[in-house]
Amino acid sequence: MSLRAIPLLVIAFIFYNLIVLSFGIEGLSSPIFTTTLLSGGTWTFVWGDLILLVTLFLLFTEIVKSTFTSTSTLIDHALSMVVFIAILVEFLMVPQAATSVFFLILIASLIDVIAGYTIGIRVARRDLSIGGGDQ
Repeated sequence: MSLRAIPLLVIAFIFYNLIVLSFGIEGLSSPIFTTTLLSGGTWTFVWGDLILLVTLFLLFTEIVKSTFTSTSTLIDHALSMVVFIAILVEFLMVPQAATSVFFLILIASLIDVIAGYTIGIRVARRDLSIGGGDQ
């Protein structure tokens, strides 16, 4: 199995659990840094924001990965579904997962599953039409 077959959103799932297990749910709202903007407003970047930022970058990478066709693509899609189910089960069953940050990780995982299969079908259809020339 190739490393490309590993769904990257599992990193966000693990990252969230590490923060919550280490610091509790309150750890999500702990500031990483605070800065004053040109407008005079104060912006505070918290751990929950960092988790969501990492999740967005991982989702982008997963969508780009789904445009490639290889033997590891089917494994990647299947494992993405497993990750989605694990996140969904934790969201429904674990009280510490009942946060907006975790819900958005869940939605990103759902988008990954849907986009992976949708893009995979579109790419396969395109490959069939290109390869199915005049005989």
